[in-house]
Amino acid sequence: MVNRHRGETALMISGEALPMRLTLGALAELEHAFAVDSLPALGQRFVSGHLSARDIIRIIAAGLRGAGKVIRDEEVAGLSFDGGLAGAIKAAIALLEATFGEGEPARPPQPPEA
Repeated sequence: MVNRHRGETALMISGEALPMRLTLGALAELEHAFAVDSLPALGQRFVSGHLSARDIIRIIAAGLRGAGKVIRDEEVAGLSFDGGLAGAIKAAIALLEATFGEGEPARPPQPPEA
């Protein structure tokens, strides 16, 4: 069971709810992965709505590790998300909203420009 007051959300895998939370350590991991130097810059990076599949993997993996699961990004990439790609995107957005607040609605990722 997740606790929204602690910033927790759930990732659904084969009908099982795995808790996710972006702890300070998980946020530092994402700052490094996205090459930003502050939490506001990280939040702005996510609000842009231009998230790649790799971004979604990093966000979900950091959230799972923040909640105590020992898992590598490569393992997250191989998971079968309930709802497929849309389920993974919704889980990542829900985690970001739980962490950064819901003041500004998150937009779905845009496909890269060719």
